[in-house]
Amino acid sequence: MQAGLVVPAVGYEEHVWQAEPDGMSGRARRAAASGPYRSCVPARLRDYAPTLPSPLAADLEEAAASLAEFDAVAASALGASAAAGGRQGLLGEPRGAVTAPPAGAALSIPLGAILLRTESASSSQIEQLTVGARQLALAEIDHSTSANARAVIGNVKAMEQALAWRGPISQEAVLAIHRALLGRQPGWERTAGSYRRQLVWIGHTSLLGPRGASHVAPQANLIPAAMADLVEFMARSDLPAVLHAAVAHAQFETIHPFADGNGRVGRALVHVMLRQAGLVKHIAAPLSAGLLTDTEGYFAALGEFRRGAALPIVERFADASRFAAYGGRQLMAALTAQLDHDRSRLAGLPPQAVAWRVLPWLAAHPVINARLLVDELGLTDVAAQRAVAQLTRAGILTERTGLRRHRIWQHDSILGLLDDYAASLRRQ
Repeated sequence: MQAGLVVPAVGYEEHVWQAEPDGMSGRARRAAASGPYRSCVPARLRDYAPTLPSPLAADLEEAAASLAEFDAVAASALGASAAAGGRQGLLGEPRGAVTAPPAGAALSIPLGAILLRTESASSSQIEQLTVGARQLALAEIDHSTSANARAVIGNVKAMEQALAWRGPISQEAVLAIHRALLGRQPGWERTAGSYRRQLVWIGHTSLLGPRGASHVAPQANLIPAAMADLVEFMARSDLPAVLHAAVAHAQFETIHPFADGNGRVGRALVHVMLRQAGLVKHIAAPLSAGLLTDTEGYFAALGEFRRGAALPIVERFADASRFAAYGGRQLMAALTAQLDHDRSRLAGLPPQAVAWRVLPWLAAHPVINARLLVDELGLTDVAAQRAVAQLTRAGILTERTGLRRHRIWQHDSILGLLDDYAASLRRQ
């Protein structure tokens, strides 16, 4: 264990578990699942004061610089409004404006919205919720039958809630993010936005009880005090931003305050902290994509943190920060090249053609219907239909339903780029 990165290890409480009949398990199995177990008692972090060795301090500074530089590239190359990803600023121009970009100028793509979905999909994939780009885009227009896609859309909403938060992180903010994550998922409507009232555990063990689990979270009555301490720790401004976020995240996952969604909420809080530290101001850098490249190392680092070693989780976050900046640039370059190619296909259209307004927006919404264009871009029904017709004639969009009504169009090349990016993370 490296000096200066020792954290207080968790404590433990002794309990006895009595496995209840579940209608499927026999008496012998219930007896094996019953007996003594230990649940953790989170250490207090409010006054945690690490001493950083010089090599680690330099590594953290480099990781932070990578994130800040990528954020600045997004803001300067695409315009602050495009990088922010807000509805009226997706194209970097006022809502309602329709004009072709000047010859030789780069298209302003909605990078903020793209990275937000990329981060949400990667964070969900860490929890084994994998979904392709097409199903995710279909879920955005309520045309997907994939439960995973709907769950990822919930993660997008949670990220939006997190990034919209202003002021110090509070327990109310944490609950609001959880409510946005699970509030629309069947079976979770009543408990979304509330701390758990039951015991939870993770790791390889029986569903009948916590005995043998790799981590048994604190008893429910300990959550409010543990979260109050964590909120105080997250409010500090005297720690390197990447280290601060990594330690806070590990503590949140140790507390495991919710019955479900802890990992996704915990990773959303990382983005709030990085934004409040002034490190990333315009985008949601794909940090979860970096963690996804080595999930075993990520989960092992969380275990080491509970045993009193902060170095592994801090190193994982430093690596993930550099990967997020690198991968974000690669994705931005690929999408920009694709849209430049698409622009050449529209070269014969007049500058006022409505297709020019829709084209860069497709990078974030590669599956559309006319209603989405009306709702999101403020087009009239006639203008939306005209834009789709122009883009289809140019070979940019393809209609995939074959129906006369309720038609859906998709940008196959952009869907392929997004799926290739996700596959590259798995290969890493």
